[in-house]
Amino acid sequence: MRTLVNLFEESVKKNPDNTLLLEKTSQQYYPLTYKEIQAEVHRFGAGLISLGINKGDTISLLAEGCKNWLISELGIFYAGAINVPLSIKLTDSDEIKFRLEHSQSKILIVSKSQYQKLSKLKDEVSNIEKIIVFGNGELEKGHEKDILFNDVLQMGDKLLKNNSSQFEERWNNINEDDYATISYTSGTTADPKGIILSHRNYTANVEQSLSLFDVPHYFITLLILPWDHAFAHTVGIYPLLKNGGCIASVQVGETPLETLKNIPVNIKESKPYFILSVPALAKNFKNNIEKEIKSKGSFTWGLFKHALNISYKYNGNGHNKGKGLKALLKPLVTLYNKILFSKIKDNFGGNLQFFVGGGALLDIELQRFFYGIGIPMYQGYGLSEAAPVISSNNVNQHKMGSSGITVENIEVKICDDKGNLMPNYEKGEIVVKGENVMVGYWRNEVATKETIKDGWLHTGDLGYFDDDGFLYVMGRFKSLLISDDGEKFSPEGIEEALVENSEYIDQCMLYNNQNPYTVGLIVINKEAIKRWLKNKVIDKKTREEAIIEVVSNSINQFRNGGKFEKMFPQRWLPTTICILEEGFTEENRLMNSTMKIVRPKITECYQEQLDFMYTLEGKKMFNEKNISSIRQLLN
Repeated sequence: MRTLVNLFEESVKKNPDNTLLLEKTSQQYYPLTYKEIQAEVHRFGAGLISLGINKGDTISLLAEGCKNWLISELGIFYAGAINVPLSIKLTDSDEIKFRLEHSQSKILIVSKSQYQKLSKLKDEVSNIEKIIVFGNGELEKGHEKDILFNDVLQMGDKLLKNNSSQFEERWNNINEDDYATISYTSGTTADPKGIILSHRNYTANVEQSLSLFDVPHYFITLLILPWDHAFAHTVGIYPLLKNGGCIASVQVGETPLETLKNIPVNIKESKPYFILSVPALAKNFKNNIEKEIKSKGSFTWGLFKHALNISYKYNGNGHNKGKGLKALLKPLVTLYNKILFSKIKDNFGGNLQFFVGGGALLDIELQRFFYGIGIPMYQGYGLSEAAPVISSNNVNQHKMGSSGITVENIEVKICDDKGNLMPNYEKGEIVVKGENVMVGYWRNEVATKETIKDGWLHTGDLGYFDDDGFLYVMGRFKSLLISDDGEKFSPEGIEEALVENSEYIDQCMLYNNQNPYTVGLIVINKEAIKRWLKNKVIDKKTREEAIIEVVSNSINQFRNGGKFEKMFPQRWLPTTICILEEGFTEENRLMNSTMKIVRPKITECYQEQLDFMYTLEGKKMFNEKNISSIRQLLN
């Protein structure tokens, strides 16, 4: 059977002594082999059976990526149960409660650092019979439902000793159509939907992903992204498990910030061959690289910028790299790789060959940058409902700005809103069919029927194919802005460009709901503005007016006569803006756990400001609301 359990068992047979996991809990990484992890998985799976878990039961998992996370998920599968992986970014007890109750979970597995989030929930969620807590020893302020992870392992030991046939029979009876996980959407609506992925959904998508990427047995990845994501599952965990590769976990700190600070150190220590990335992470990497080079002085910085420019010209769009007259630049590119770019690779451990980018659209300038320094960030496209990989750029087929070519054994078409097939270069909804497409939404037949029609997954994303078979994703089909003349356009690319090309704009959301012009909600970068003010002599303007002008000029780069005038139609750019006093964050629920802004909630939150921008006073950027916001921000 093509299940995740069989995938793992077969890999253990082939690679028993390969290192499966690198984990660092103190001073150095500790390796664990495939057969060592297998033994722990068997113990934990048997322990769950001893606790009364039956085939088809649901178990929630709330923990940071680590050895016990992997043992827990695989152990759940061996017990014939369904994993409900929860994001550690969930902070609201009501959000956790909804997922625990809606999924009908019988057990919650939790790390010690996440345990504190349960203080209000232990007695409220009646369907949770046991709470398994990572660790050994005594539990502080333990609850009657609590049981230690190590105690479950010991229960498993007894069952394996006294009734091993029960355990063998259970995991050998798992079918490829059995449910593996229920992953909840990030909560862009009041009630998140639970995406059901079967064992075959996962194994099919692993096979599909490996049709684009070669992942040999010696590959290591440092899995930075949250392990509950489908992206981390199908690109970061199971392709490596299938081929005998190694996963390194990030050292968990006392606080999320401390964990974040461990990442650069862990990269050098684990020496990964590839890393999964999302746009927010890519920007951090780029900023850190540039900061390090600038610290070495103006000559090194100037040389780096020159080398990068040469590399950009040689690479072209990736698809035409080194072709034609570009070939003349190869000696220079080779030289700069040796004397400059190789030093950057050393900071990533020395082995890094590429990033795989997903989660959201990656700005083309970021793609150019990483390709330029010799560590390409191959943009891919997918969504959790497709397990998630649909397409990706890769070593052999790469075109910057695109989301690559589609994986093998999948059908992808572009349709208009009436379901008609669109020709190449014509935009429409991306519609997908294949063994990777989800079973449906858990306990939500209405949403399932709206999303899967005649076996085709309607992604809700806007895109098109070019003549070379590369897929271009333009944003959410349902997020399209509509002007008063009925023209529809996607805002994501414009928002990304505004943020990427202005140090003064941190976040941006455009809005147009059949209005005469588009407006923008802007979150400014306070530190960049303060630096600008230090070096600026302001004449004939107030400080606030000068700041509004510099933010406005950042947008004017895209208007006629500006540096980027040809990037977007002028009518799509914001006529006026509203400067906000607070950013879009996970804490205020205006950004979800995958770092995407939640448009409906932002619109609802700032409806008054949006309405104001369509008044005579609000159409002027130098209005009292913007001036007041800047005063508040700087004071």
